[in-house]
Amino acid sequence: MRRALLVTVVASLVCAVLSCWLVLIGWSLMGDAVSHAVLPGVVLAYMAGLPFAIGAFVFGCVAVWLIGTVHSTSRVKEDTSIGVVFTTLFALGLVLISATPSQVDFNHILFGNVLGVSDTDLWQVVIIGAVTGSALLVKNRDLTLYAFDPDHAHAIGISPRRLQVLLLVLLALTVVVALQAVGVILAVAMVIIPGATAYLLTNRMERMLVIAPLLAVACSVAGLYVSYYADVSPGGAVVLAQGSLFFVLYLVAPRRGLVRRLRVAAGRQ
Repeated sequence: MRRALLVTVVASLVCAVLSCWLVLIGWSLMGDAVSHAVLPGVVLAYMAGLPFAIGAFVFGCVAVWLIGTVHSTSRVKEDTSIGVVFTTLFALGLVLISATPSQVDFNHILFGNVLGVSDTDLWQVVIIGAVTGSALLVKNRDLTLYAFDPDHAHAIGISPRRLQVLLLVLLALTVVVALQAVGVILAVAMVIIPGATAYLLTNRMERMLVIAPLLAVACSVAGLYVSYYADVSPGGAVVLAQGSLFFVLYLVAPRRGLVRRLRVAAGRQ
Protein backbone atom coordinates (compact mmCIF):
# COMPACT_ATOMS: atom_id res chain seq x y z
CA MET A 1 0.00 0.00 0.00
CA ARG A 2 2.88 2.41 0.70
CA ARG A 3 4.30 1.81 -2.77
CA ALA A 4 0.83 2.03 -4.29
CA LEU A 5 0.14 5.34 -2.56
CA LEU A 6 3.44 6.85 -3.70
CA VAL A 7 2.98 5.73 -7.32
CA THR A 8 -0.63 6.92 -7.36
CA VAL A 9 0.19 10.32 -5.90
CA VAL A 10 3.10 10.91 -8.31
CA ALA A 11 1.02 9.80 -11.31
CA SER A 12 -1.90 11.98 -10.22
CA LEU A 13 0.28 15.07 -9.79
CA VAL A 14 2.02 14.78 -13.16
CA CYS A 15 -1.11 13.83 -15.08
CA ALA A 16 -3.17 16.60 -13.48
CA VAL A 17 -0.65 19.33 -14.33
CA LEU A 18 -0.35 18.21 -17.94
CA SER A 19 -4.11 17.78 -18.27
CA CYS A 20 -4.64 21.53 -17.75
CA TRP A 21 -2.87 22.26 -21.03
CA LEU A 22 -4.40 19.32 -22.87
CA VAL A 23 -7.91 20.52 -21.97
CA LEU A 24 -7.22 24.14 -22.95
CA ILE A 25 -5.53 23.25 -26.24
CA GLY A 26 -8.16 20.63 -27.09
CA TRP A 27 -5.85 17.62 -27.14
CA SER A 28 -8.01 15.24 -25.14
CA LEU A 29 -8.30 12.85 -28.08
CA MET A 30 -4.52 12.96 -28.52
CA GLY A 31 -4.15 11.85 -24.91
CA ASP A 32 -6.51 8.97 -25.63
CA ALA A 33 -4.47 8.00 -28.69
CA VAL A 34 -1.09 7.98 -26.95
CA SER A 35 -2.36 6.10 -23.90
CA HIS A 36 -3.68 3.24 -26.06
CA ALA A 37 -0.88 3.24 -28.63
CA VAL A 38 1.82 2.36 -26.09
CA LEU A 39 0.53 -1.22 -25.66
CA PRO A 40 2.62 -2.84 -28.43
CA GLY A 41 5.68 -1.06 -27.10
CA VAL A 42 5.14 -2.61 -23.68
CA VAL A 43 4.85 -6.11 -25.16
CA LEU A 44 7.90 -5.68 -27.40
CA ALA A 45 9.90 -4.32 -24.45
CA TYR A 46 9.01 -7.45 -22.51
CA MET A 47 10.10 -9.65 -25.41
CA ALA A 48 13.42 -7.79 -25.63
CA GLY A 49 14.01 -7.90 -21.88
CA LEU A 50 13.81 -4.11 -21.54
CA PRO A 51 11.89 -2.02 -18.99
CA PHE A 52 8.27 -1.51 -19.98
CA ALA A 53 8.71 2.26 -19.73
CA ILE A 54 11.16 2.32 -22.66
CA GLY A 55 8.81 0.50 -25.02
CA ALA A 56 5.84 2.58 -23.90
CA PHE A 57 7.67 5.87 -24.46
CA VAL A 58 9.00 4.86 -27.88
CA PHE A 59 5.59 3.78 -29.15
CA GLY A 60 3.98 6.88 -27.66
CA CYS A 61 6.33 8.98 -29.78
CA VAL A 62 5.74 6.72 -32.80
CA ALA A 63 2.00 7.22 -32.44
CA VAL A 64 2.37 11.00 -32.35
CA TRP A 65 4.64 10.93 -35.42
CA LEU A 66 2.26 8.69 -37.36
CA ILE A 67 -0.73 10.89 -36.53
CA GLY A 68 1.11 14.00 -37.70
CA THR A 69 2.37 12.31 -40.85
CA VAL A 70 -1.01 10.92 -41.88
CA HIS A 71 -2.72 14.25 -41.22
CA SER A 72 -0.16 16.36 -43.09
CA THR A 73 0.28 14.07 -46.11
CA SER A 74 -3.32 13.13 -46.85
CA ARG A 75 -6.83 14.54 -47.00
CA VAL A 76 -7.67 12.83 -43.72
CA LYS A 77 -8.52 15.20 -40.87
CA GLU A 78 -6.58 15.13 -37.60
CA ASP A 79 -9.31 13.50 -35.51
CA THR A 80 -9.70 10.77 -38.12
CA SER A 81 -5.95 10.13 -38.29
CA ILE A 82 -5.87 9.91 -34.49
CA GLY A 83 -8.64 7.32 -34.53
CA VAL A 84 -6.98 5.24 -37.23
CA VAL A 85 -3.50 5.27 -35.67
CA PHE A 86 -4.38 4.58 -32.06
CA THR A 87 -6.89 1.81 -32.80
CA THR A 88 -4.43 0.11 -35.17
CA LEU A 89 -1.56 0.26 -32.68
CA PHE A 90 -3.80 -0.89 -29.83
CA ALA A 91 -4.98 -3.82 -31.95
CA LEU A 92 -1.34 -4.64 -32.74
CA GLY A 93 -0.68 -4.75 -29.00
CA LEU A 94 -3.56 -7.16 -28.45
CA VAL A 95 -2.30 -9.41 -31.25
CA LEU A 96 1.21 -9.41 -29.79
CA ILE A 97 -0.17 -10.30 -26.36
CA SER A 98 -2.14 -13.24 -27.77
CA ALA A 99 0.87 -14.46 -29.79
CA THR A 100 3.50 -14.07 -27.06
CA PRO A 101 3.99 -16.94 -24.62
CA SER A 102 4.55 -15.25 -21.29
CA GLN A 103 4.35 -15.79 -17.57
CA VAL A 104 3.55 -12.09 -17.21
CA ASP A 105 -0.13 -11.22 -16.88
CA PHE A 106 -0.53 -8.50 -19.51
CA ASN A 107 -3.98 -7.72 -18.12
CA HIS A 108 -2.05 -5.75 -15.49
CA ILE A 109 -0.75 -3.55 -18.30
CA LEU A 110 -4.26 -3.03 -19.64
CA PHE A 111 -6.00 -2.38 -16.33
CA GLY A 112 -3.17 -1.52 -13.95
CA ASN A 113 -1.69 -3.32 -10.96
CA VAL A 114 -0.64 -0.56 -8.61
CA LEU A 115 -0.65 -2.93 -5.63
CA GLY A 116 1.98 -5.07 -7.37
CA VAL A 117 4.44 -2.30 -8.23
CA SER A 118 8.07 -3.37 -7.76
CA ASP A 119 10.89 -1.21 -6.41
CA THR A 120 12.22 -0.78 -9.95
CA ASP A 121 8.83 0.37 -11.22
CA LEU A 122 8.56 2.73 -8.28
CA TRP A 123 11.85 4.43 -9.08
CA GLN A 124 10.92 4.65 -12.75
CA VAL A 125 7.69 6.44 -11.87
CA VAL A 126 9.39 8.84 -9.46
CA ILE A 127 12.23 9.73 -11.86
CA ILE A 128 10.02 10.12 -14.94
CA GLY A 129 7.46 12.05 -12.91
CA ALA A 130 10.14 14.41 -11.59
CA VAL A 131 11.55 15.02 -15.09
CA THR A 132 8.12 15.62 -16.61
CA GLY A 133 6.90 17.83 -13.78
CA SER A 134 10.07 19.92 -13.83
CA ALA A 135 9.84 20.46 -17.59
CA LEU A 136 6.20 21.57 -17.27
CA LEU A 137 7.01 24.03 -14.49
CA VAL A 138 10.05 25.47 -16.30
CA LYS A 139 8.04 25.99 -19.51
CA ASN A 140 4.88 27.01 -17.68
CA ARG A 141 4.59 30.55 -19.07
CA ASP A 142 5.50 29.61 -22.64
CA LEU A 143 3.07 26.70 -22.68
CA THR A 144 0.29 28.84 -21.22
CA LEU A 145 0.81 31.50 -23.89
CA TYR A 146 0.81 28.79 -26.56
CA ALA A 147 -2.45 27.37 -25.20
CA PHE A 148 -4.26 30.72 -25.28
CA ASP A 149 -2.64 32.51 -28.23
CA PRO A 150 -0.13 30.60 -30.39
CA ASP A 151 0.02 33.47 -32.92
CA HIS A 152 1.16 35.90 -30.24
CA ALA A 153 3.69 33.35 -29.00
CA HIS A 154 5.13 33.10 -32.50
CA ALA A 155 5.19 36.91 -32.85
CA ILE A 156 7.39 37.36 -29.77
CA GLY A 157 9.88 34.69 -30.84
CA ILE A 158 8.49 31.57 -29.17
CA SER A 159 8.24 28.62 -31.54
CA PRO A 160 4.76 27.05 -31.31
CA ARG A 161 6.09 24.01 -33.19
CA ARG A 162 8.76 23.35 -30.55
CA LEU A 163 6.25 23.77 -27.74
CA GLN A 164 3.90 21.38 -29.51
CA VAL A 165 6.66 18.78 -29.80
CA LEU A 166 7.60 19.32 -26.15
CA LEU A 167 4.01 18.79 -25.04
CA LEU A 168 3.69 15.62 -27.10
CA VAL A 169 6.92 14.18 -25.66
CA LEU A 170 5.78 15.07 -22.14
CA LEU A 171 2.43 13.46 -22.89
CA ALA A 172 4.17 10.23 -23.86
CA LEU A 173 6.23 10.33 -20.64
CA THR A 174 3.15 11.09 -18.55
CA VAL A 175 1.29 8.14 -20.03
CA VAL A 176 4.22 5.94 -18.97
CA VAL A 177 3.75 7.17 -15.41
CA ALA A 178 -0.03 6.68 -15.48
CA LEU A 179 0.46 3.23 -16.99
CA GLN A 180 1.98 1.98 -13.74
CA ALA A 181 -1.00 3.19 -11.71
CA VAL A 182 -4.14 2.53 -13.74
CA GLY A 183 -3.05 0.70 -16.90
CA VAL A 184 -3.28 1.53 -20.59
CA ILE A 185 -7.04 1.73 -20.88
CA LEU A 186 -7.64 4.10 -17.95
CA ALA A 187 -4.49 6.21 -18.37
CA VAL A 188 -6.38 8.58 -20.67
CA ALA A 189 -8.74 9.44 -17.81
CA MET A 190 -5.89 10.61 -15.60
CA VAL A 191 -4.58 13.00 -18.27
CA ILE A 192 -8.01 14.51 -19.02
CA ILE A 193 -10.36 14.46 -16.02
CA PRO A 194 -8.30 16.57 -13.53
CA GLY A 195 -7.88 19.45 -15.98
CA ALA A 196 -11.52 19.29 -17.03
CA THR A 197 -12.61 19.31 -13.38
CA ALA A 198 -10.44 22.31 -12.54
CA TYR A 199 -11.78 24.13 -15.60
CA LEU A 200 -15.28 23.90 -14.12
CA LEU A 201 -14.04 25.91 -11.14
CA THR A 202 -11.81 28.54 -12.75
CA ASN A 203 -10.62 29.85 -16.10
CA ARG A 204 -7.31 31.17 -14.74
CA MET A 205 -4.36 28.97 -15.59
CA GLU A 206 -2.41 29.58 -12.40
CA ARG A 207 -5.40 28.46 -10.35
CA MET A 208 -6.02 25.43 -12.56
CA LEU A 209 -2.43 24.30 -11.99
CA VAL A 210 -3.11 24.26 -8.24
CA ILE A 211 -6.69 22.97 -8.19
CA ALA A 212 -6.20 20.10 -10.66
CA PRO A 213 -3.33 18.38 -8.79
CA LEU A 214 -5.00 18.83 -5.39
CA LEU A 215 -8.28 17.30 -6.56
CA ALA A 216 -6.50 14.54 -8.47
CA VAL A 217 -4.39 13.50 -5.48
CA ALA A 218 -7.37 13.58 -3.11
CA CYS A 219 -9.47 11.44 -5.46
CA SER A 220 -6.63 9.04 -6.14
CA VAL A 221 -5.89 8.43 -2.47
CA ALA A 222 -9.59 8.06 -1.70
CA GLY A 223 -10.06 5.67 -4.64
CA LEU A 224 -7.08 3.58 -3.60
CA TYR A 225 -8.35 3.19 -0.04
CA VAL A 226 -11.84 2.31 -1.26
CA SER A 227 -10.36 -0.33 -3.56
CA TYR A 228 -8.38 -1.79 -0.64
CA TYR A 229 -11.31 -2.11 1.74
CA ALA A 230 -13.92 -2.99 -0.90
CA ASP A 231 -11.59 -5.40 -2.72
CA VAL A 232 -12.17 -3.85 -6.15
CA SER A 233 -9.88 -2.73 -8.99
CA PRO A 234 -7.51 0.02 -7.73
CA GLY A 235 -7.19 1.69 -11.14
CA GLY A 236 -10.93 1.59 -11.68
CA ALA A 237 -11.63 3.00 -8.22
CA VAL A 238 -9.15 5.87 -8.72
CA VAL A 239 -10.61 6.89 -12.07
CA LEU A 240 -14.16 6.45 -10.80
CA ALA A 241 -13.43 8.80 -7.91
CA GLN A 242 -12.06 11.43 -10.30
CA GLY A 243 -14.97 11.03 -12.71
CA SER A 244 -17.53 11.20 -9.90
CA LEU A 245 -16.04 14.45 -8.63
CA PHE A 246 -16.18 15.89 -12.14
CA PHE A 247 -19.90 15.16 -12.47
CA VAL A 248 -20.64 16.52 -9.00
CA LEU A 249 -18.92 19.81 -9.87
CA TYR A 250 -20.56 19.78 -13.29
CA LEU A 251 -23.86 20.00 -11.43
CA VAL A 252 -23.03 22.25 -8.46
CA ALA A 253 -19.91 24.28 -9.35
CA PRO A 254 -20.37 27.82 -7.93
CA ARG A 255 -20.18 29.69 -11.24
CA ARG A 256 -20.41 27.16 -14.06
CA GLY A 257 -22.48 24.41 -12.49
CA LEU A 258 -25.58 23.24 -14.33
CA VAL A 259 -27.82 23.98 -11.33
CA ARG A 260 -26.63 27.58 -11.09
CA ARG A 261 -26.98 28.16 -14.82
CA LEU A 262 -30.52 26.82 -14.77
CA ARG A 263 -31.38 29.12 -11.86
CA VAL A 264 -29.91 32.11 -13.65
CA ALA A 265 -31.80 31.24 -16.82
CA ALA A 266 -35.04 30.82 -14.86
CA GLY A 267 -34.51 34.20 -13.15
CA ARG A 268 -34.20 35.96 -16.49
CA GLN A 269 -37.50 34.63 -17.76
